[in-house]
Amino acid sequence: MSQPLNLRVIPMGGVGEIGKNMTLVEYDERILIIDAGLMFPENDMLGVDILIPDMSYVLEHREQVCGVIVTHGHEDHTGALPYLLPHLDQVPVYATRLTRGLVEVKLKEHKTAQPNFCTIAAGDKLDIGPFQVEFFHVSHSIPDGVGLAIRTPAGLIVHTGDFKLDHSPVDGQRTDFAKLADLGREGVLLLLSDSTNAETPGYTPSEQEIASTLEQAFMGAQGRVIVATFASNISRVQQVVDIAARHDRFVSVIGRSMVNNVRMAQELGYLHVPNGVMVGAEEINYLPSNKIALVCTGSQGEPTSALVRMASGDSRSITLKAGDTVIISATPIPGNEELVNRTVNNLFRRGATVYYDELFDVHVSGHASQEEQKMMLNLIRPQFFAPVHGEYRHLVLHARLAEQVGLPKERIFILDSGDILQLNCLSASLAGRVAQDRVFVDGLGVGDVDDAVLEERRLLSRNGFLVVAVAVDVYTGQVLAPPRIVSRGLAYNQEAEALLRGIEEQAGKLAAEGGNAAAISSRLKASLASYVYDQIGRRPVIQPLVIEI
Repeated sequence: MSQPLNLRVIPMGGVGEIGKNMTLVEYDERILIIDAGLMFPENDMLGVDILIPDMSYVLEHREQVCGVIVTHGHEDHTGALPYLLPHLDQVPVYATRLTRGLVEVKLKEHKTAQPNFCTIAAGDKLDIGPFQVEFFHVSHSIPDGVGLAIRTPAGLIVHTGDFKLDHSPVDGQRTDFAKLADLGREGVLLLLSDSTNAETPGYTPSEQEIASTLEQAFMGAQGRVIVATFASNISRVQQVVDIAARHDRFVSVIGRSMVNNVRMAQELGYLHVPNGVMVGAEEINYLPSNKIALVCTGSQGEPTSALVRMASGDSRSITLKAGDTVIISATPIPGNEELVNRTVNNLFRRGATVYYDELFDVHVSGHASQEEQKMMLNLIRPQFFAPVHGEYRHLVLHARLAEQVGLPKERIFILDSGDILQLNCLSASLAGRVAQDRVFVDGLGVGDVDDAVLEERRLLSRNGFLVVAVAVDVYTGQVLAPPRIVSRGLAYNQEAEALLRGIEEQAGKLAAEGGNAAAISSRLKASLASYVYDQIGRRPVIQPLVIEI
């Protein structure tokens, strides 16, 4: 007799997009959450800070959540935890020591109470509700990453996490090939595997291979060396520290998140700094420029980051000058290209020598390329396969790789966020969707901004706005004073002055036609929109303000 169809896998993000990684595994009305990450906004999402997964389904079923597993410390897997964990009362959160430390730093920054952490290590086996979860080590661009073998009564699910098959990682911890082969022999019902580099043929280079580029940059630098990377990229920080020490340079860390993460990584023993090499930011102004190396945030052109402030001349502590060498040790996340390019241009304007991805090998991906993805498929030999962690084209290309290694097309599922993949030991099928929407974090607001608000912001940014204030007698409707016009975002020249005088005249005539405040406001908005478009071919946002006195 076959198993009932009550094993479900639901991606809540990280499919069809880079970021917002979050996956639910459900069995017998219990839910296991894997990761909860953020995504950077696209260029037209004006004012939005980050995007996070739609958690409404999880919150509706919060009593069924038996655990949260965090596979590694990158923000596309951890950044939404401050918005999720406060709603999950004392639900255990499982993470390795470094990942836990990075999450704790993030929660402190958000002034969020620390959850019920359970520290795990590769090789551990834990019973979490109806699931037995075994953790195995995977190489990535950050230490302490793990993949998951999730045993359920319906079958074994393998989730790779973010991985690459690096034979010489900076931390010395290789992907556990032996465990992957053991799982393949055991029999895997479903493989969920990292798809980010499905466009890239061959193998992803080792982290060690960029050491020569960094070494070359340090050797040629006449002044300070400034390396920008992700605040969580502890492996890159270690490389900078090692090279700086060889070149007799002191290292200082700039940026709150970078400072907090580096301090935590040192305390936990994941970052090894020789005595006397690390100095505080306040000390660097008293040292010769050719004795200084800085590590900072800003590799994605984030507007408030340390590197962007330096590039724009807004940094209170660091003033860039000719002779400085800047290394941007990252590739732009899709959507961030414009911000990164602007930062690079500003760095050149300030006379810095800039190493960035289009000219130099200053970054190595932490994700498997095609041959490694095929090797993972061959080691695991799953009954069913769902590519994850990638934009839609990445998922499709990864699915084609699976076909190339012999997996039938009907056993491959390309999922969208919210899709329900239902499985038992013999079959798998799509079984509907859970509600999904884009959730914007805008300042202190979570989900307060929607597409309608963003469209209003886009209109304001393109066409400006007009406020038309009119005072009328509450009893007679008579206009008591000439209308006042306030505009922003329109051209300021003689033609604009003539336009505003014309708008004022039109508003006076329209208001004089009488009626209550609502009628006057509606008439002003419609007629002035047509008038302005006829005059200048633009459609500013028009906000009438009718004051009854």
